[in-house]
Amino acid sequence: MKLVFATGNKGKLSEVRKIFENTSYEILSKENFDSFPDVIEDRETFEENAIKKAKEIFEFSGIPAIADDSGLIVDQLNGAPGVYSARYAGENCTYDDNNNKLLQELSAFPEPHNAAFVCYAAYYDGDLILVVRGELKGMIISEKTGDQGFGYDPVFIPDGSKNTLAQYSAEEKNKISHRGKAFESLKKILSKMEL
Repeated sequence: MKLVFATGNKGKLSEVRKIFENTSYEILSKENFDSFPDVIEDRETFEENAIKKAKEIFEFSGIPAIADDSGLIVDQLNGAPGVYSARYAGENCTYDDNNNKLLQELSAFPEPHNAAFVCYAAYYDGDLILVVRGELKGMIISEKTGDQGFGYDPVFIPDGSKNTLAQYSAEEKNKISHRGKAFESLKKILSKMEL
């Protein structure tokens, strides 16, 4: 059973392939196609962006598609960066640019900087839409620590941990991460349905 994952993010692709590795699903991606479209994430919510991506990639490939939209929600910033997490510091910014902007904005607030990573994962096969949500609560620290992972991982400590997500192995991160939770739920639903 093939699924096309609507992402150009190699970190996400690696995480999701790991989650589905002991199943009957083969996760295809951008690298398996000649002209993979870039879906513009222009919706108001993570859920709407995830559904849009899954639908557009299904329409492009004719193969059931999975997609996610995820990001960081910081309480003191009224939910920002939110749906703009990947481009918080502007178009074509780096992970470092985003982290630096986040830390600069939070410097005006007292600690702790409570936050959560949120992920909505969607499936679409032309008929059926499935959407699940995963969340990981924690806090933002003021110094980047660790060299694993990507995105805001170096500044995010999950609740109950002393380490940032960038100090977790990929396997450890998948067990607790917002994306890991969402795609594990999606995997269970798809397996039960035996699509």
